[in-house]
Amino acid sequence: MKGKKQVELSELLRRMVEIRAFEERIQRMFTQGLVRGTTHLCQGQEAVAVGACAALADGDTMTCTYRGHGAVLAMGAPLDKAFGEILGRAGGLCKGKGGSMHLTDVSVGALGSFAIVGAHLPISVGAAFTAKQRGTGALSLTFFGDGSTNIGAFHESMNLASIWDLPVIFMCENNLYGEYSPMALTTPVEELTVRASSYGMPATTVDGNDVIAVRDAVAAAADRARAGEGPTFIEALTYRFVGHSRSDPAAYRPEGELERWMERDPILVLGRRMVAEGGFDDDAVAAIRAAAEADVDAAAEEALSWPAPDPESRFEDVYA
Repeated sequence: MKGKKQVELSELLRRMVEIRAFEERIQRMFTQGLVRGTTHLCQGQEAVAVGACAALADGDTMTCTYRGHGAVLAMGAPLDKAFGEILGRAGGLCKGKGGSMHLTDVSVGALGSFAIVGAHLPISVGAAFTAKQRGTGALSLTFFGDGSTNIGAFHESMNLASIWDLPVIFMCENNLYGEYSPMALTTPVEELTVRASSYGMPATTVDGNDVIAVRDAVAAAADRARAGEGPTFIEALTYRFVGHSRSDPAAYRPEGELERWMERDPILVLGRRMVAEGGFDDDAVAAIRAAAEADVDAAAEEALSWPAPDPESRFEDVYA
């Protein structure tokens, strides 16, 4: 019988594999012409979303970027409904109306993916303000890329969260590139945590490919927030294995860089740890991975069976 630690490790691995398989299936669906618009995938960055969301509690909220499939799934959104949304099917999370860049499931606290860089940070600050005013004890987590730290909304959000001691966690997914540009070409500092110091905000850097390290860092920040000690900035160092979007071959990467990062694939890192320290063997890890991949395949097939939205539904959920 599995102990608590083994159950937790199994769940973290299962969730990361689900996200990886989900993104790979979306990539295939896109090439098959089943996905309208574009998609921004997160293969390689799964540990940030899964580790961070694992440290949250019921009632907490999350916002994320257009590369947000993994974050929404990590919050607990159903696989089939997430597929349905991206495929534009009536059974999708938003009835097929939002698509890849606006993936949302308020029922699990996922307040939305946002297509405009940095636009969602003030939303999480607002959610944190609401929680503080109402005394709910909830906190708000916001994911964003390194490029967002150059956007005005980032600085305004950090400033407001700090002066009001709001329960919000700023999670920067530093994958070294803002769209197609290396960070050094757009940002005058190498360590983004220094930007938190100007707002008197505690900050930490974490290995974004180590799901346990991410979870522990967010858990510590969550404890601070719930104790009324205000916001925290976390910089998670990670890497996306794919291009910025489906039209990007990522030819701008230096030779060998991708291969070096793939050696620290977060799924492999956790699997090795489970065998070395968690009481699992290779077969047990493989079984968890296979079951997660099967669940994703089943969810995809279910979503593909759903119809497109009724044309008349375009008049629903529209407000003056």
